[in-house]
Amino acid sequence: MPSAITAEPLLQWPAQGVSRVPYQVFTDPELYAHEQERIFRGDAWHWVGLEAEIPNTGAFITRRIGDTPVIVVRDAAGVAKVFVNRCAHRGAMLCVEQRGQTTQFTCAYHNWSFDLDGRLRGVAFRHGIRNQGGLPADFDFAEHGLQRLRVAVLHGLVFATFSTHVAPLTDYLGARMTEHIGRIFNRPVRLLGSYSQFMHNNWKLYMENVKDTYHASILHLFLTTFGINRLSMEGGLDISPCGGHHVSWSKRAVEQLAGTDYTQGSMHAMQQDFQLQAPQMLHMWSEFPDGVTTAIQGLFPNLVVQQIQNSLALRLMVPQGVDACELHWLLFGYADDTPEQAETRLLQSNLIGPAGLVSMEDGMIGNWVQRTIAQDPDKTAVLEMGGRDVPAHGSRVSEGSIRGFWQAYRTLMDL
Repeated sequence: MPSAITAEPLLQWPAQGVSRVPYQVFTDPELYAHEQERIFRGDAWHWVGLEAEIPNTGAFITRRIGDTPVIVVRDAAGVAKVFVNRCAHRGAMLCVEQRGQTTQFTCAYHNWSFDLDGRLRGVAFRHGIRNQGGLPADFDFAEHGLQRLRVAVLHGLVFATFSTHVAPLTDYLGARMTEHIGRIFNRPVRLLGSYSQFMHNNWKLYMENVKDTYHASILHLFLTTFGINRLSMEGGLDISPCGGHHVSWSKRAVEQLAGTDYTQGSMHAMQQDFQLQAPQMLHMWSEFPDGVTTAIQGLFPNLVVQQIQNSLALRLMVPQGVDACELHWLLFGYADDTPEQAETRLLQSNLIGPAGLVSMEDGMIGNWVQRTIAQDPDKTAVLEMGGRDVPAHGSRVSEGSIRGFWQAYRTLMDL
């Protein structure tokens, strides 16, 4: 008998485990396609919007889960629903607007229409013309609705998944990550604005950057020089048991600079003679009882919850092929903010975004990596800062949460 054919693995991970990352994961089109199946359509929850973005019946937004476009809409019962943005007839994109208000979704191609629950309600020329043509008599409308996703809402954040058996959202996130979302979304929010930026690098390079808890005080001159976030401040790092989620935090008011690299004059990100012509950007008020002034939460696979001083935002990293991605930012405050507080949040929003005084460098560094690794997919990155494992807690002078990302990635990708 002929021997069975054993499929070659897409990737042979280095023996050192998550302390090494092969460059192939950022450059291989087959791996990218596998991610769409195993991560974005697999056993993971994905943030798709805020309830505040769909405040009333028929309000909708369109987003993407990986490469798949989806519609998020509030139905007649006031419940958030999520559908694949694809007509059940011939597969055309059903809704092309980014947001809006509607009573039904109608396909431009052949005028099939669907209600807010995704049920097929109308078909043009269903009965044909003059007793000719039209749909068969036994055509069942109930069998041709939109593809529905499983939905969960946590503190006003709407999540969806293609999986029927992934754990409930709070179990997927774990207690610490759920608690931090509740800390930020502790009362009704007010949307302040949004923007996006296109990056010429693999989506995972940006998520690595988010989870790199010690680069901020090296790469970002503004953060370090003006004392917004330094490793010499009191802070910490919490990582979920699965490794994929983390919270990194620090307290601006609690710092010990003496004896650190910041006082040696060798850090390019620490420029003592720099001053601001508009110092009000650094003015802030103490917003949370715990005294934390910077907190970055990364939720696997591609969501970031941000607090930098009083600048609050959500960031969604959307893949755009193996070597490109698009980062969407959603700025928010609270519904009970004073006009002065709202103005401060908007002023501090200049720290982030495509040309942000802080995050501008992040938009650049991923491309610098992507450009240099393409020719050597067999080489690896080294992740040994803070050890080689994935700790539950630890210092921010660590790559532990990056290793945690790859631990979760390998689990879902079966690598």
